[in-house]
Amino acid sequence: MTEATMTAAIARSEKEVSERSPLARAFIYAALVAVSFVMLYPLLWMIASSFKPDDEIFTSTSLLPHAFSADAYRRGWNGLSVGFGQMFFNSLVVCILVVIGNLISCSMAAYAFTRLRFRGRGFWFALMLGTLMMPQHAVLIPQYVLFLKLGWVNTIMPLVVPKFLAIDAFFVFLMVQFFRGIPRELDEAAVMDGCGPLRIFLKVILPLSTPVLATAAVFSFIWTWDDFFAPLIYLNDIEKYTAQLGLRTFVDATAQSDWSALFAMSTLTVLPVFILFVLFQRLLIEGIATTGMKR
Repeated sequence: MTEATMTAAIARSEKEVSERSPLARAFIYAALVAVSFVMLYPLLWMIASSFKPDDEIFTSTSLLPHAFSADAYRRGWNGLSVGFGQMFFNSLVVCILVVIGNLISCSMAAYAFTRLRFRGRGFWFALMLGTLMMPQHAVLIPQYVLFLKLGWVNTIMPLVVPKFLAIDAFFVFLMVQFFRGIPRELDEAAVMDGCGPLRIFLKVILPLSTPVLATAAVFSFIWTWDDFFAPLIYLNDIEKYTAQLGLRTFVDATAQSDWSALFAMSTLTVLPVFILFVLFQRLLIEGIATTGMKR
């Protein structure tokens, strides 16, 4: 699908919408608002519950609290043996390192698959794609044994170091599809100017790949920020917990659970992802829309 074809399709769709009667457009907008409310209701319920006392959360059907109180945010932020701010900081450190690792390693791997010629390139690319179909749990025990032998358990090393080795095949594939759309004439012009493969990668490929790099960065941050399983396996001390593990400490099967504090901290953990998406949504949509498109 060429860019001109895509533009023509969008223009045709906008024309069809504009030709509908005002009543039809009003009905469509009302239906979209209703569907959006249904999809957002769990999030709205969580935010409203963070301002309710625990005895009201599961007994009242109203979103609005009868007695508005922000005390749950104070209890949640300072109520644990380690402040929730420390867990926020731990998650932020892990996410930043993961984003840096994925951008560096996956972009270099994608550049090698698209621009460099070496023996077995097709085989290694197919093998890399095959890892996308491998369940994570199939390699969990070997990975844990390896990290245990290296002395990395109860540190952030198992969460960060593999990202610098291009283990996320999805991002490699995404960047390969984008790099293939960059004209090779640019590489040839750079070679005539005396550039080698590394300078072509740094001076030609990367500056033209901002959308796909932003897409990989946003998804890396979101998936790492929301990850609960990997930190649960490798982190033992509460001082090293991420925000997602911190949320689990508010629910205790053998004692009283602080539900309002849980919902308050859950609301705060949603904010970084929401802010990141708002700031980079244009590049995110552009990176997904142009991946694999002929230029």
